[in-house]
Amino acid sequence: MSIRHLDALFSPASVAVIGASMRPASVGGTVWRNLNNGDFKGALYAVNPKHAELGGVKAWASVASVAALPAAPELAILCTPAATVVELIKELGARGTRAAIVLTAGLDAAQKQAMLDAARLHTLRILGPNCIGMLVPHLGLNASFAHTGALPGELAFVSQSGALVTAMLDWAGSRGIGFSHFVSLGERADVDFGDMLDFLGSDPKTRAILLYIESIEEPRKFMSAARAAARNKPVIVVKAGRSAAGQQAAASHTGALAGSDAVFDAAIARAGMLRVNTLQDLFLAAETLSRFHGNRADQLIVLTNGGGAGVMAADAAATEGVPLATLSDELRAQLDAVLPANWSHANPVDIIGDAPAARYVQALQALAQDTGSAVLFIHAPTAIVPSLAIAQALLPLASASPKRVLGCWLGDGAVAQARALFRSHGVPDFNTPEDAVRAFSLLRTYREHQAELLQTPPARSAAHAANLPRIRTIVDGVLASGRELLTEPEAKDLLEAAGLPVVATRVVGPHAQQAQTAADTLGYPVALKILSFDISHKSDVGGVRLNLGSAAEVGEACATMLARVREQRPDAKVEGFTVQTMVRKKHAHELIIGASVDPVFGPVILFGQGGVAVEVLADTALALPPLNTTLALAQIDRTRVARLLRGYRDEPAADIDAIAQVLVSVSQLLADVPELAELDINPLLANHEGAVALDARVRVSARRPAGAHHFAIQPYPQDLVETWDWQGQPVTLRPIRPEDEPQHRAFLEKLDPEDIRLRVFYSRRHIEHSELARLTQIDYAREMAFIATRLGPDGVEETLGAVRAAVDPDNFSAEFGVIVRSDLKGSGLGHKLMTKLIDHLRTRGTRRLVGTVLRINRGMLELARSLGFQETTNPSDPGDHETRFVALDLPTKAAPPP
Repeated sequence: MSIRHLDALFSPASVAVIGASMRPASVGGTVWRNLNNGDFKGALYAVNPKHAELGGVKAWASVASVAALPAAPELAILCTPAATVVELIKELGARGTRAAIVLTAGLDAAQKQAMLDAARLHTLRILGPNCIGMLVPHLGLNASFAHTGALPGELAFVSQSGALVTAMLDWAGSRGIGFSHFVSLGERADVDFGDMLDFLGSDPKTRAILLYIESIEEPRKFMSAARAAARNKPVIVVKAGRSAAGQQAAASHTGALAGSDAVFDAAIARAGMLRVNTLQDLFLAAETLSRFHGNRADQLIVLTNGGGAGVMAADAAATEGVPLATLSDELRAQLDAVLPANWSHANPVDIIGDAPAARYVQALQALAQDTGSAVLFIHAPTAIVPSLAIAQALLPLASASPKRVLGCWLGDGAVAQARALFRSHGVPDFNTPEDAVRAFSLLRTYREHQAELLQTPPARSAAHAANLPRIRTIVDGVLASGRELLTEPEAKDLLEAAGLPVVATRVVGPHAQQAQTAADTLGYPVALKILSFDISHKSDVGGVRLNLGSAAEVGEACATMLARVREQRPDAKVEGFTVQTMVRKKHAHELIIGASVDPVFGPVILFGQGGVAVEVLADTALALPPLNTTLALAQIDRTRVARLLRGYRDEPAADIDAIAQVLVSVSQLLADVPELAELDINPLLANHEGAVALDARVRVSARRPAGAHHFAIQPYPQDLVETWDWQGQPVTLRPIRPEDEPQHRAFLEKLDPEDIRLRVFYSRRHIEHSELARLTQIDYAREMAFIATRLGPDGVEETLGAVRAAVDPDNFSAEFGVIVRSDLKGSGLGHKLMTKLIDHLRTRGTRRLVGTVLRINRGMLELARSLGFQETTNPSDPGDHETRFVALDLPTKAAPPP
């Protein structure tokens, strides 16, 4: 639903336990005991008609009796049989309760729906059913039947598995790991991962969000919430189900490879989150991202007092794909000046086991000159100098910002104080070299995903415009004939119409002479392929012959191919052959580019090493559309074949930009052709001269599974861009983009301090990058910001004004803000911006637009009145009424068809 009333769930003033008891082995008894044993300061009410009191506390006979109190309990916990849940929710909602945790298991589908219907009538939020409950340690609130509590901390853990919740509580407690929130979602009838990401993403007590996920039911909501949360803090995911067991075989190579788990990986990357494989890595990543996230180094220097520890770190780096930095001649000279002659003279930097504290400091000072590397400090305890003394000496360097040092104190008791000192000052510390290197590797992956998060391409960004009328003719013709699978010539015609390079192809009947004539026209050598609506993979039935150098070879190949098809596929009707030029490219690579529709995340795009062994090689990467060149290049880089494409020895680098453009064109095709269900371009032949599609397979569906409206990530809303003539110059009004950050900073820094104060109620000249990122990196599904721009005297685009609205997750109300450049006030630009925003919100179905305006901001108040806003006193400003509240009801305006 939204984050509405989740404050009542996670920060209630009062809690009622329906079905509370004193029976030790009961759910109601455990919950009641957990609540009373904590430090929760709110009121607690036990509801059980069989008892007058529970443990000396008054017991209430019914919900009605509790609700008769001056204020109904904000949160109710239901520990009653399934048959009672619906009526209890009705009664609680009517009495004013705003949230309920339904621990009850065994609700059937009809009961769950009736429960939700009753809750929605009163906007009562439900956690569960069939969950363990939740804990908010900083409030002393343990609203669960878990066997133990949780320590307070800054990590939030949300799990789909109840059993994992109790196991994690036990595991984390023994290691001193604390939490801001610990939540068991259960069956997620109402509150789900999207709601939790929305809530925790803006929760000031949560430093990082940890998720255990088994499945996602509302992918667009999940992706929207995940991208919003990941812009604020690290979101780390353990996803169960990496095995492909149980997945159905798909009709195409792409369908077979684009399994749900691989698609989930692509979604995680695009949302700026980090996926890990184990619960241990979950906390390892949380420690690193929260303490070391500002580090931008891609390589490591290992500093150690033991050669063996350095070797272990180097081996771990090789396994994880983490490069070790090569020491420059200048850096080696600096180390020679402070280290004994027998130091390692390479990375890992072994400063020898007899090192005093000063040697550590001098070595680290020298290594700090290499600003492109992080330093992994590994220390094994010795009798020469106490580990604590070394930690104290290194601490000023190790804790300096930006963080450059990762610590690894080997051992236990002898290094315990040193390890504690590092950790207490925010220096990330790990028990083993392998853990430290693994953590650094996770950090590098996280940065790559964060870079993808910043990309907001439009649905259509290909370099070559598609011939949509021609594409529509092909697709409509295939569907009208009762088919879904395009012939190879039809598939190539479609790709060519989409702007993709394809090899010249001729279609002939099932006669050798016709094939020979076509080959003579094209020129030898040629490739010959069977043409049949019934045969999907031609190679499987011997339906492909390559490098035919003469008419005689073509004739023989036709006869052999027809005989082979009659033997292996007697049911298949052969329409004829396709004859195509045999493309011979030096230094060429066979690649595959494809598209399919995932049942959860919708359209996905595949890239990898192609050819007939594509499934054996299993070198592919998936991405969610829409793509631009940056995202396409990132997708290519996630494959092993990318290293070959970059060139090696005497092999020139392939034209990777041309390959990326094919990926972008496929992304655009998915947006433009909703009927597109599957696509394989295999092989796509690429070398230093470019790329060309040699073979293609396309399936369409009247169910229209593709289209931009089915993308899990909303594209940049290009259709909202408009240009008009203003003051004799063209001005563009468009949604803001992440790359507008420098331009937006310049705009804000040129504003008069008084204008800033009237807009945000305080004045300042400097704005942090994090806040600029929040203003420019928006999720168009839940927020909109329009900027007015024009070209300045130097030909560079400049921002003239901005208007934005943050929409609540229910799409009921939006809060706006508008500001124009100080020298343009009173020019009508603010009215134009507001009108654009109001029209957009009406189209998306938002019901109300509201704002808070300083009473002395007469210009804004007059603008609001001219637009039809109603002005009232601000209910949240009960004092001297310095602010006014303005609101505009928005009649619904029909959205354009997708």
